[in-house]
Amino acid sequence: MIKFTRRGAMTLLGGSAAGALASPALGMNKKIKVGALRFTSHSGSFIAFERGYFAEAGLDVEFEFFQAAQPMAVAIASGDIDYAVTAISGGLISLADKGAIKVIGGALKEEAGIDGQKYLISDAAYQGGIKTVKDLDGKKYAVTQAGSSFHYMGAKMAAAEGITLRFIPLQKVGAIIGAMKSGQVDGWSIVPHIAKPLANAGAWHMVADVAKYIPDYQVTTVFTSSGNAANERGLTQSFLNGFSRGVDDYAAAMIDGTADRDDMVDLIHKYVYTDRPREKAAPSIINGTMRLATGAALNLASVQDQLSWFQSEGLVGSDISLDTLIDGSYVETTGA
Repeated sequence: MIKFTRRGAMTLLGGSAAGALASPALGMNKKIKVGALRFTSHSGSFIAFERGYFAEAGLDVEFEFFQAAQPMAVAIASGDIDYAVTAISGGLISLADKGAIKVIGGALKEEAGIDGQKYLISDAAYQGGIKTVKDLDGKKYAVTQAGSSFHYMGAKMAAAEGITLRFIPLQKVGAIIGAMKSGQVDGWSIVPHIAKPLANAGAWHMVADVAKYIPDYQVTTVFTSSGNAANERGLTQSFLNGFSRGVDDYAAAMIDGTADRDDMVDLIHKYVYTDRPREKAAPSIINGTMRLATGAALNLASVQDQLSWFQSEGLVGSDISLDTLIDGSYVETTGA
């Protein structure tokens, strides 16, 4: 068995293949680390932890928080975390190609009738006459890294509009927010709980919905090491079961209106906008409501579209298949 450090996992992005990364499950009360971002869209995991669903599944969960998708993929490959929810990135696909990672389910997605991610124009650019996404032709568009979901969203919009964007990698969402406020970049796309409050404050302007250009977009996925997916089926299914119960509670309170929304906002506030008092955090948490896939169902057509785009840009190998990236044996898959 080969053991990877995070440095070694980074090397995998351009290096040699890896073997299985997980040891057998230790039974009930198994301690695992779960990677997350402090976004409303990660609430399924937070709810499952707070309401004891992970514990009931025999899991002792500890969260590790990240600020971008690719470092989370590296942490899965190195064994520093066990399960995670985040967007598909070029780094994640490359690590899957090396035998280190498998996508095992779906999470956040764009759904008709539910407000979703937004394309934004900075206020400085807007005041300078850039009013629509088409006006961003030749302008600076913020991404965390090349091959990130932000890169994918920007490129899909640019292709549809027949424009060219200058992609500016800024590594972290916080750095992008600062660059948008100061007018150092002209455009970006982001989830509504970040987009709406800062648009209302005049920091930028929401000019289009991501769903217009990428309908049924499987925004984030659940993933783990290839070793966990292949050899720790009970552990992996236990994680998905707990996570899915959290997702169901989220939908009942935040989308369907069949459970108490105030209680849910209180719970989410323990993890999201923790630097704000509850009364100021609540509108942003509510604005972030998007669909999380029931039962962690995975939209294969959307994942294939993302994979094909990464390949067309030369960001990942042209011979990588969906089977390389996905273990579809755990959840319902759609769009095949």
